This record gives sequence, C-alpha cells and structure tokens, in this order.
Amino acid sequence: MSNFELSDSQIYVSEQLSPILANQSEPFQVRFWGVRGLIPTPSAHNTRYGGNTACVEMDVAGNRLIFDGGTGLRILGGNWQELEKSLEAHLFFTNSQSNRIQGFPFFAPAFIAGNCFHIYGTAASNGASIKQCLCDQMLQPHFPYPLQVMRSTLEFYNLTPGKLVELNDIKITTGLINKNQRSIGYRVSWGKYNVAYATELHKIVDLEDQTQILQIIQDADLWITNAIYTPPTGHKHETTESFWQPVIDMAQKAGVKRLVISHHHPDDHDDFLDSVQTEIQSVFPKALLAREGLVLNIN
Repeated sequence: MSNFELSDSQIYVSEQLSPILANQSEPFQVRFWGVRGLIPTPSAHNTRYGGNTACVEMDVAGNRLIFDGGTGLRILGGNWQELEKSLEAHLFFTNSQSNRIQGFPFFAPAFIAGNCFHIYGTAASNGASIKQCLCDQMLQPHFPYPLQVMRSTLEFYNLTPGKLVELNDIKITTGLINKNQRSIGYRVSWGKYNVAYATELHKIVDLEDQTQILQIIQDADLWITNAIYTPPTGHKHETTESFWQPVIDMAQKAGVKRLVISHHHPDDHDDFLDSVQTEIQSVFPKALLAREGLVLNIN
C-alpha cells in the first residue's frame, strides 16, 4: 500500500534470523493470553472471558511475536516453558503503562539462559525508553529482583512511529495512534495476509489519530482493538452501543474483514460481555469479543 512506503532510514531489518521464503502453507495464528484493560480482575464473574491484562501471541510462519506484556504474558511464558529449552521471540509494546508491561517481571522464559528476546517500544510520554520503563518496575520497592537477573539475552530496540520492522519476510508497520499516551499501533504483514493490532483507542476527536489508525487497519484480515470507555467517569458505559459503535464505524470504513474487541473494562462481567457480543454481531457479523485462550487462524 502506498501509505506504508518508507525510506531506508525508517526501516529496521532483523539480522538475527536467517532469510526464508514465504510459504503460505505455514501457519499464521493469533492467540489471546490476556484480554482485560486497566488492571487484572480475577473474579468468579470473569471466568469465560478472563481477567489477565493485555497479551497477544502471533505465530507467523514459525516466528514468535508477542504484542503487549500484561499479566497474560506470565501464562504464555508458562506454556512456552513446556515446548522447548531454547526460545527466540519478538515482544512489541503498545506503550509503557502498567497494564501493558506488568507481566514482564513474571515472564519465566526471560530468566533462562539460552533464550533470546527482542523487545520493541517507543519512548514514553516522559521520554523514558522501553528498556528504562521495564527496568524501573523491577526496582525496589516495586519488585524484589532487578532486570539484570534475567539470564536470557535481551535485545532492546527503540521505535519511532512510522518505522518498519522486517523479520525475514514479515513486515511490521508502526504508527502513532494516540499522541497523549504515546501509543503505537502495529500492522503485521506476511504474504497476502495482514493483522492490525491497534488498541489504545479512547474517545477519538483528533483527526490525525484517526488517520493513523485507518492506515494501520486498512483492508486488514483481522483488527484487534479495544472498546472505548464512555466519559465522564471512564468506569461505566452509559449505553452499550456508545462504547463499541466508533470501533465498528472505523472497521467498516477501512474494509476490515474480521474484528476482535479486547481490553475489556474491569467492571464488565461475563454476562454483560455476552450481551455486547450479540449486539455487535448484529451490526458486524464477523466480530468477536476476545477471551483468554481464543485462537484464530488467519490463513
């Protein structure tokens, strides 16, 4: 797409992996490990959708990509420990708020020598790098062990919005989708398939933010996003339609094929989310509400 034509200076090409050719028979799979926004919500009322904060895994032609490191990252890490001893993966953070990074200190594979993790993120609103933000939350008195006790190889990459990351034949396009939170949206492209992860949507009034989001999600096979919490309190929805309709409008405008709404509010229990999913599907049939354990095949 012409919207994503970038100069050489805006492209980061991974040198860690040997080149391979696209093989569309290989899997492109998306799995949800954490689907809650703001704060973890373990509760008997959240058993069907889950209470862990944001974490999405993508298996793209054998390459492991992770988007956000909320408490769902701990569950993912436990699953990975059972697979093999030597792991390599790429972690992409939307921003450095606590619900996006709070699972990282509990990501068990990062403590194992021989594993390698490439970590990407943009500067926070105070100018701190993703490495600094992850380090700071592991300092006393917040956490008993510093990041330096992680024995795996950790490679950090500072992203600026608009930079293109290339991993073999996978392209990850970035865009600034929320200036106030310094939040990045990602578009993962492999062959003819595209998945957008753009999740830091609030009440959208800024035309520039809307333009960036529409570019990231244009004609995507799948868009993973969040519902918009209704002002003024940010804790309750005045009506159910008021917090999902703006997302549907953008998905339809951009020609998105499938939609998953995640990052559910802590107060949104299972029965409420069931009713919301029914409402949304009446308008956008190929839409789902994310739940922990949900697996989607893209190809």
